Amino acid sequence: MTRFKDWKPPEFDVDGYTEYGWRCQHHENLRLGKNVDVGCYSYLNAKYGIIIEDECQIGSHCSLYTESTIDGKKGLILLKKNACVGTHSTIMPHVVIGENSIVAAHSFVPFSMSIPPNEIWGGVPARKIKEIER
Repeated sequence: MTRFKDWKPPEFDVDGYTEYGWRCQHHENLRLGKNVDVGCYSYLNAKYGIIIEDECQIGSHCSLYTESTIDGKKGLILLKKNACVGTHSTIMPHVVIGENSIVAAHSFVPFSMSIPPNEIWGGVPARKIKEIER
C-alpha cells in the first residue's frame, strides 16, 4: 500500500502520547505489527498487554482497555492480522478480534468475547452482522 510506504512504529512521549495524536498507557506492553494505523484521539490501556498484528486499523476516538476498574476484569487484547475497529468503538479486556474481521463504528465489544475471522460485528453489545466473503 502506498500510504504505508514509509511506515514506522510510533514513538511515545513521557505521557504515552504519539506524534499521531493517540495515547497508550503502559506502552511497554503494546506490540504492534507492521502497517498498523491508529486514529487520532484513540486511547489504549495496555497494562495487561495489547497485541496488534500487521495491517490492522483502529479508527479515531476508540478505547481499548485491558483492565476494567469497575468490575476488576483484566486480560490481553489481540487484534489478528488485517482486523479493523471502527471509529468510537470500545474494546474491553480479554478480547480477540479475528483475522480480516471488522468491528463496526460505535460498537462495544464486551469482556472475553472472541470475534471469529472474516466477520463483521457491530452494536452495543457487539453481535455478528455478517460473514465477509473472501
